[in-house]
Amino acid sequence: MSGRDTGTNRADDGGLVAAIRAGDESAFADLVERSRRELRVHCYRMLGSSQDAEDMVQETFLRAWRRRESFEGRSTFRAWLYRIATNACLDALAASPRRVLPYDVVAAADPDGDLPSASGHAWLEPYPDRLLDADGDHEDPAVLVVARETIELAFLAAIHHLPPKQRAVLILRDVLGWSANETGAVLEISVPAVKSALQRARATLKAHLPARRIEWDATTEVSEREHAVLRRYMAAHEHADVNALASVLAADVRVSFPPLPLWADGREAFIAGSLKHALAGQYRLIPIRANRQPATAIYLRRPGDSEFRALTLELLHIEGDSITEIVDYSDPVLLAAFGLAPTL
Repeated sequence: MSGRDTGTNRADDGGLVAAIRAGDESAFADLVERSRRELRVHCYRMLGSSQDAEDMVQETFLRAWRRRESFEGRSTFRAWLYRIATNACLDALAASPRRVLPYDVVAAADPDGDLPSASGHAWLEPYPDRLLDADGDHEDPAVLVVARETIELAFLAAIHHLPPKQRAVLILRDVLGWSANETGAVLEISVPAVKSALQRARATLKAHLPARRIEWDATTEVSEREHAVLRRYMAAHEHADVNALASVLAADVRVSFPPLPLWADGREAFIAGSLKHALAGQYRLIPIRANRQPATAIYLRRPGDSEFRALTLELLHIEGDSITEIVDYSDPVLLAAFGLAPTL
């Protein structure tokens, strides 16, 4: 894996910076908005929650405004914002548990067992692709590309096994492509400490990535083959075709269901559990975009109901012609965050 989000050497507008230090709120808003999208992605990688990431960007801008006179121009204004954002995230992480997926905290479910109750775990959340794309006139072309290898849920789940400071080092060095000197300046640690933390972080990352996921294709888009597999999966659900569903799943597919502490290990377990616990009614699936992965929103029209109602959203990982992982989210707050219509 190599750094993807470049642009640490972007020239700052000296006049704007001077105006900010003098207390010009309009100039401040103009300059910080250029970095909103990339800082939001950075905070999401650090925190594992798109909602928390947006809050942390607001906190970053507030801290930057309060400390505006401390910017001395020794680094770019962008690097200064990253320093504030990273340390704000570290402060938040010191007071909160790491975000996980169900297979991080419980054993695989018995397909014949009952569904568990929701737990108090903090779950790793998905990220809408619309927040990864250009969203204004202030975007820097050098930082628009967000590769799938650094935003997929499997990568996020793996880096959230890292202690927060190691996570920050890995993101700054291997994702953003910053130098050891720049990273040390952001975290206020020595270059040898950066190198040591990065070495430990890479070893932990490798240990927690699925065996087939050590090497990623650094694409930014879902391929046509993946779209074709997604369409097969959606059709199998809508037609309640168990054989078609089985044909599109890898034998060792892993399916998890936050906010429940629940996951199925393997195709047979997933299908057996689905046949037992799936809600009655007619399903309709529509493709959506999340974490640069194939994804779908699932709607259900229950018997006697006249409308399809939003039920879950699912992120899929596809290898070849098979689905190897599914993460199924049913939190209404997340569905709303993706802009999904409540009914169809």
